Amino acid sequence: MPKIRIKANKSNQRDPKAFGKWLFFVVGALFVVFGIRFAYISIGKHVKGYDLATLAKQRYTSSSTIQAKRGKIYDANGGTLATNTSRYTVYAIISHSYKSTSGKKLYVQNKRKTAKILAKQLGMSEKKVYQLLNPANKKTYQVQFGTKGSNLTASQMLKIKQYHLPGIKFTKTSAREYPEGNFLSQILGQTTTKVNSKTHQTSLVGTMGLESYFNKILSGENGVKSVRQDVYGYKLSSSEAGGRKVKDGGNVYTTIDEQVQNMLETTMQSVEDKTQAESLTGIVVEAKTGKILAASQRPNLTSDTPTWVNALTQTTYEPGSTMKIFALSAAINSGKFNPNKTYQSGSYSLGGGKITDWKTEGWGTITYQEAIDRSSNVGFAHIEQDMGAKTWLKYIKAFGFLKAAKVYGLGQEGSGSTTYSGSLEQANTAFGQGITVTGMQIIQALTAVANNGKMMQPYIISKVTDSNGKTIKKIKPKQIATPITSKTSKQVLNYLKGVIYNDDGTGQAYKVDGYTIAGKTGTAQIAGSNGSYETGTYDYIYSFAGFAPANNPRYIVYVTMTKPKTVDQSAENTISTITTPIIKFLLDRDKSASKKSPGTIKMPNLIGMNINSAAKSLTKNNISVTTLGSGKKVTKQSVTAGERVMVKNRIFLLTGGTYQMPDVSGWSQADVNELGQLLGLKVKTSGTGFVSKQSITQGTTIKQGQTLTVTLAKK
Repeated sequence: MPKIRIKANKSNQRDPKAFGKWLFFVVGALFVVFGIRFAYISIGKHVKGYDLATLAKQRYTSSSTIQAKRGKIYDANGGTLATNTSRYTVYAIISHSYKSTSGKKLYVQNKRKTAKILAKQLGMSEKKVYQLLNPANKKTYQVQFGTKGSNLTASQMLKIKQYHLPGIKFTKTSAREYPEGNFLSQILGQTTTKVNSKTHQTSLVGTMGLESYFNKILSGENGVKSVRQDVYGYKLSSSEAGGRKVKDGGNVYTTIDEQVQNMLETTMQSVEDKTQAESLTGIVVEAKTGKILAASQRPNLTSDTPTWVNALTQTTYEPGSTMKIFALSAAINSGKFNPNKTYQSGSYSLGGGKITDWKTEGWGTITYQEAIDRSSNVGFAHIEQDMGAKTWLKYIKAFGFLKAAKVYGLGQEGSGSTTYSGSLEQANTAFGQGITVTGMQIIQALTAVANNGKMMQPYIISKVTDSNGKTIKKIKPKQIATPITSKTSKQVLNYLKGVIYNDDGTGQAYKVDGYTIAGKTGTAQIAGSNGSYETGTYDYIYSFAGFAPANNPRYIVYVTMTKPKTVDQSAENTISTITTPIIKFLLDRDKSASKKSPGTIKMPNLIGMNINSAAKSLTKNNISVTTLGSGKKVTKQSVTAGERVMVKNRIFLLTGGTYQMPDVSGWSQADVNELGQLLGLKVKTSGTGFVSKQSITQGTTIKQGQTLTVTLAKK
């Protein structure tokens, strides 16, 4: 057989040298690419838009949020009106998969027993609880119990826990507590719990009243704690905590006098219970300063009435005859009032319409002075006509009507309005029709009448401090206008005294035993939705504005009652059950204080004085003195020289050097806060009343930034 030759195909053979060159080129190209990439990353430290340093830091750093504590709201004496607490929500785990690592059953087992106990503790029916524990979806892991099972107090939670029910658990959330209940509720407002979508942490946010207005200050700023960790997530022993320091919320101090506020709340509640009035408002103010001592309304803010309106600042209404106070003031001040001038009472045709008195047949021909006592609409229409519409409008504006009172802390306010388009409408405003106002505007205008013509801006906040007690903002009395003279003021008060004590006066029900007061009653019609006035028997806003005492008033009380449903006595007798006890209490308290001490003294300048001599100069004037420091001379005093200070008040004198903790037993919260501010202490309080316990023992050397915890209790 012939040999077969196979010829090699050169195209399928590899040239070793060529392959080596190709491989060298490929490897070299890869090195160049990686080298360029490495250089880019080394220099720029970014990959696909990510900062490598940041990623590494995040990978080896653990951060946690430190929740800031919400600040408190206090009354004038340092009593707590709003503070922090915890609330609990109960839930039941019913899934049979919920077991311990050893296989122990941790879910709800005896549902009948569990339902019986929870029903009793939550105020639910046993049947309803049992139904919730047996949902239609058998794969349900856990169940809750609606509103009855949420917002539980610590006491309620512990009562349930004592039964050791398997599968019953609780979640804890921050909550706001108001120790005095519904006390000042419309002013304080409310908070709600909000969840941060990023951190999933809850925080309290003010939604109404002071809680809302001062939310940023009260909330503070959360802190962040950061620690270094290894690749497995364990904290490195050498790592130092970093991040951002927590800044607890500041505190808000109101001007509210707890005793007066309690009286106002109690008496208004009694009137609401008896009359079922649609609404009530009440406010008590210091005449010379505009300081609000008490303020309330009905209905008040509760979980059952969540719609919030501050009736004193936001609700506008026709004030009725209390407006006659300002028409009288304007007429006297403009020289257009003659008390002896006469007119025909009963009715008065003007501008195509007719004005009538509340007693439609009138009292015959009477004087302007009698018009004040009898609260004659016709008389005040004549007074407005004598004065002139332009003059009267000038005084309406001068008294602060038609623009918001702008009380710091109360937020949005009503301005009121008037058409003031013709002679009839213009005359109507003189007796409080055809013009709308807010209660706060009335109070503000009344200060001018009580205070020698000086109109003071009402205020309800005395100061705002940071969490350490350092004052951020201090509110002082502010005169905003002088609409009338001192002489006019005295004349008006004298006429208003007649409303209470003259035989024909409409305010005789408001007499206060042992004291002489001045005041004006009011009965205002209510505009209906169709533009005409409501016609029901008691479809009125009844009111009273009182000055106590009549000569040189120290207090103003203003109360309104809208549409009472159950009436067993006159509106005047009803409202007087609110005003009379409050006025008597205030004047009795003043009298008692004046017997015990001279009232106030002017603070002397004690800086540089020997500490013993300085302390003696104050104690002889019945001032309580606390000396702080190891020095021998006064370096600082808690009240500035020249300011007036109430006797019995506590004054701090500092001497420098080292400071030791005093015994603060029996001190008010306000005094403890003042001590903290002066010495740089962080003050924490619990309870209400006066100090019964202190965390820093008397005589201990104090370090700035140290925390002082005190427990307060009623005496």
